[in-house]
Amino acid sequence: MPTQLQHARNGRITPEMAFVAEQEQLKPEEVRDLVAAGQLVIPKNHNHDFAPRAIGARTRTKVNANIGISSDHGRLEEELEKLKVAMEFGSDSVMDLSSGYQDLDHIRESVIRASSVMVGTVPIYGAMSDNILKGGSFGDFTGRRLLDEIEKQGQQGVDYVTVHCGITRQTLKYVDGRQRIVGIVSKGGSVHAAWMRATGKENPLYEFFDELCEIAARHDMTFSLGDSLRPGGTGDATDAAQIQELLILGELTKRAWDKGVQVMIEGPGHVPLNQIAANVLLQKRLCHGAPFYVLGPLTVDTGAGYDHITGAIGGAVASAAGADMLCYVTPAEHLRLPNADDVRQGVVATRIAAQSGDLAKGVPYAKRINDRMSEARKKLDWETMFACAIDPKEARSFRQTSEDYDSDVCTMCGDLCAVRMDNFTDLGKGRAPADLRQMPKSSDREAQRRKKASLTAKREQEGYYDESGVWVPGAAGAQHAAPLEPRARSGEKLLRDRQ
Repeated sequence: MPTQLQHARNGRITPEMAFVAEQEQLKPEEVRDLVAAGQLVIPKNHNHDFAPRAIGARTRTKVNANIGISSDHGRLEEELEKLKVAMEFGSDSVMDLSSGYQDLDHIRESVIRASSVMVGTVPIYGAMSDNILKGGSFGDFTGRRLLDEIEKQGQQGVDYVTVHCGITRQTLKYVDGRQRIVGIVSKGGSVHAAWMRATGKENPLYEFFDELCEIAARHDMTFSLGDSLRPGGTGDATDAAQIQELLILGELTKRAWDKGVQVMIEGPGHVPLNQIAANVLLQKRLCHGAPFYVLGPLTVDTGAGYDHITGAIGGAVASAAGADMLCYVTPAEHLRLPNADDVRQGVVATRIAAQSGDLAKGVPYAKRINDRMSEARKKLDWETMFACAIDPKEARSFRQTSEDYDSDVCTMCGDLCAVRMDNFTDLGKGRAPADLRQMPKSSDREAQRRKKASLTAKREQEGYYDESGVWVPGAAGAQHAAPLEPRARSGEKLLRDRQ
């Protein structure tokens, strides 16, 4: 079965292309041409049934959430809950990064079945975990074992794979004995480096790249060419090792395209603010316009406990400069495996970064949704504001806890609400100057105190969001407006109908 890239180069518009064109408000022919040029990817394995999304030129910046167990912590139920939270709060993709001693095939298959968004993996994790589980070592791990793992994951339905093809015996020389502060922080990159150091052999993903492409093409798995030598500290950013690997990834991009394989490139990492745009432009130049998937970037190294903020700052700059997908960073980054609430915070922060970048680079959806929010604020239309918010639950939860919950103003300004006063005194449309004494005011303060005292009863009647962001229905069963941004599940039937 041809890949999306092969269909596009043959001039055919697939159901997936038509679907993402509608999502992104593009013409199907535009999507086809961008896919054919390698500037847009639609990661969708032939064996995974879901409503696809596009990553690349002229489309919204997408957000990925990482989940998965480790050798020290992990239960499948927790990971499926994280998956649910990631999708609920608007992630466009998830990566199952599970490693360790459990049944990783079962975990991966469970994630794929439960996911309504694209699923990515790093196959070296599964292959090397299995090798260690059987008592093996770096010395007896073979390239064939890794290729077989990738074939298996293609059969399971993985949509894109991070493959660390650019760390070679040559590029490793730019790390070994050099003055990098942190060294190699990519887990996959460090495994490949350790294997090459132990065996003296070449990276099998580089040595057998043509066979790797054939495996990916059989299942239409997209390559996410991994940045094994990404900087793990701001002091290592944009160094010789990182650039040498990027040069190799640019060469491999063309080879993959020739085999019909879609490609995106992974990027740094920890990068000072003033180097982020340059990194994006460099990648686009060296990798021939292939979509860029960045991990953060984190703009400082000292944000432990708040790295969803450092990552969002860097992600916004990267998106504005042309990055196409942002990998979220959670508050738990560098400290522990994230829990479900960490996932929520990471997804929301990264979606804010993505939309900030989209607004800067003129993506129509970002302009439309932000203007609609502004219009709702002008009208003091709270329900529309909630619907436009990136996290409607959190916005409504804050509002519900105030004395002005059912008023047209909020407790920040009360009767001195600037918007309300401007609306009342606006001289447009031939209006005469208004007498401020006639402007309606909130209830008297005694009534406000009574309203505050009855807030608990009101919440129990209408429903409310608890501290974890879970909706607790009230006696009245109140219904609220849903977010305006499309969700993957809403398009599944449409895509099946088109097929």
